[in-house]
Amino acid sequence: MPTPLKAPSLKLALLPLALLLLLLAINVALFGDSAIEGPNQIALILAGVMAAVIGLKHGASWTTLQEGMLKVVFIALMPILMLLLIGAMASTWMVSGIVPTLIVMGLKLADPTWFYAAAALVCAIVSTAVGSSWTTAATIGVAMMATGEGLGMSLPVTAGAVISGAYFGDKLSPLSDTTNLASGVCGVDLFHHVRYLFLTTVPSFLIALALFIGLGLTHTADGRIAQSAEMINAINTSVHTSAWLLLVPLLVVIAIIRKMPALPLMLFATLLGSLCSLLFQSELVYQIGGSDDWSGLCRGLAATIVAETSIVTGNTFSDDLLSTSGMAGMLNTIWLILCAVVFGGLMEASGCLSSLLTGLNRLVRGPTSLVATTSGTCGVLNLTASEQYLTLLIAGRMYPELYKKYGLTPRNLSRTLEDSGTVTSVLVPWNTCGAYHATVLGVGTLTYLPFCFFNLISPLMTVLVMRFDWKVEHIARENQPPHPGPLPVGVGEQAL
Repeated sequence: MPTPLKAPSLKLALLPLALLLLLLAINVALFGDSAIEGPNQIALILAGVMAAVIGLKHGASWTTLQEGMLKVVFIALMPILMLLLIGAMASTWMVSGIVPTLIVMGLKLADPTWFYAAAALVCAIVSTAVGSSWTTAATIGVAMMATGEGLGMSLPVTAGAVISGAYFGDKLSPLSDTTNLASGVCGVDLFHHVRYLFLTTVPSFLIALALFIGLGLTHTADGRIAQSAEMINAINTSVHTSAWLLLVPLLVVIAIIRKMPALPLMLFATLLGSLCSLLFQSELVYQIGGSDDWSGLCRGLAATIVAETSIVTGNTFSDDLLSTSGMAGMLNTIWLILCAVVFGGLMEASGCLSSLLTGLNRLVRGPTSLVATTSGTCGVLNLTASEQYLTLLIAGRMYPELYKKYGLTPRNLSRTLEDSGTVTSVLVPWNTCGAYHATVLGVGTLTYLPFCFFNLISPLMTVLVMRFDWKVEHIARENQPPHPGPLPVGVGEQAL
């Protein structure tokens, strides 16, 4: 008979996590931002090996461990497919002129009289369109920083406004990898997750905008956003922008309202983007394909979907903004996700996760303290793991059963991950997000931190919403036990 699995002690269960955090810290020190291109994956594999060894020592069979890995890989399959289609959709929307049209419209909204609020709003619009805070900060954000300096505005406040807007879109955009990751790891439909995020994200951003308006009213600088005008001219010269292209996002919004499933929707949006590329940007497609015949057209469309493409405008900021990497650009993230979920599966199958959850369960006294504990866990992981993807993956695998125990749907967990894990990564100097934005914007992390109002408010908002039970989704009462018993731990048991 096989030896029955005995849960390891809390101290022993912490060893794989401690090893992971140590290796990740070493990777950040040695490799910097490139740690995501392999070293972090190796760290996850080594930590998973330690969890497997602990499991084997406590009675788990290799078959049990292998089944644990396969179950969580199955859970990650849908987010992986979504990421591939998002890469394709983002690229086709860029080449077709849909995103450039949205960018031009967003830039025209900028008004020097309300510069800080305008910077946050423009970055929010662009980030929602492209689904990336990093791309937004490196392009529109840099333009806003240069403009702010020319107007005599405060650079730390401008950086805070740029980051607040960029992370608004990073949370809400269906194109965002973190949005897909948070929903996927919790087993929540992508668009249900986005709609539920509105309840905390929009109030947090409105408060942040009010604070930026207040700061802007104290500044009397006048001027004109010449950098933005230069970018608009460069984009319009190189890409055909048209209000007709906005019909595509409108159709996608209608499909979302009609609850079209996420995977077919992304494929539908990609096909629409390719069609618009043919109708509005045929010369650009021929250029990408390398010839002006039908074979060049086919090669251009294929390259747009799967490979790195760029639109040359002659403006450095615009060139960076209009560069995409298609499906291929998602492979590093997919590789990281696979290694992370394997680590999580081994932690679960070995009994280590059960011991950790039992320890965490002692800290929780109700739904509000559960959300606060989840939020705190995300903050600690951003401080230690130095990578927001790992924060979402690890915290997302730790808490599903506790949310179920307290009668909360998985959407509450996925929202808390975004409200606390995604937005606070940029506030840590040694986190990849914090280091990146500090370098790109030219302002130290701790210098801009006090003015990242949206990022600071979001974790507090998610706790307040739970505290006052404002539109919180609960599991149907008839499906709950009258008195929650001891915390059960099962592999991949995540309610949809």
